Amino acid sequence: MATLLGTALIMAAAPAGGPPAVPDHGTQGKDGATAGQRPTVVLVHGAFAESSSWNGVIQRLKDDGYNAVAVANPLRDVSSDAAYLKGVLDAIEGPIVLVGHSYGGFVITEAAAGDPDVKALVYAASFLPEKDESASALSAKFPGSTLNESVTSFTHRMPDGSTGTDLVIKPDKFRHQFAADVPAEQAALMAATQRPIAASALDDKPAATAWKSIPSWVLLTSEDRAIPVAVQRWMAERAGARTKEVRSSHAVMVSHPDVVADFILDAARATTR
Repeated sequence: MATLLGTALIMAAAPAGGPPAVPDHGTQGKDGATAGQRPTVVLVHGAFAESSSWNGVIQRLKDDGYNAVAVANPLRDVSSDAAYLKGVLDAIEGPIVLVGHSYGGFVITEAAAGDPDVKALVYAASFLPEKDESASALSAKFPGSTLNESVTSFTHRMPDGSTGTDLVIKPDKFRHQFAADVPAEQAALMAATQRPIAASALDDKPAATAWKSIPSWVLLTSEDRAIPVAVQRWMAERAGARTKEVRSSHAVMVSHPDVVADFILDAARATTR
């Protein structure tokens, strides 16, 4: 069942143009694990993005022979988003490289904790939180974020009858705030398809910190107006992560899919050595 579900997820996430790449299965180990097996890459978007943001990255990973799954992050709160992601991870057999963008870093940090199949964490323009830290607090640790003045809110009725508040980036602010190095027409489409995040999620804190026990890679974005690069660098240094810096907006997986894919491949290859 896990194999069927994992395959279905991969086919849904991969771009059209052919079947998903077949993993390199290597040799079977005594514990049922596979020595040298290529990991599946699981990609988790953050706020104001959606799973197709990873399309360019997925195509490059596929061209290199790796399967990839782009998860639709619910963006409700860290705990339930991480629980949802854990369900996806449990449906995938074999080793995993888990990648998070922006708020997605919170989700992968909690979801991967204690999962022996997650061999590497990759953070791209992302948060690497401690258990007592929230996205709103971290983004304000150093100056440079202009997110607060770029978002607007709307309310909606929750299943229990209460009122929830979600945030989106104002369409006329989206490109400057989120995707300044993305072509204007493409950025306009991203603004129209952005996924809202529950306002309360930005004050949530993770229950576990997987980066303390799983090797981590951090792609720093020097022109980021959501998570200032000084914040990213501080978190990466604290985690002892391997880093690379690129001159990019927050939407690095869209504007620099080749750089992101190559960085993920570095992490993936390290897991098979």
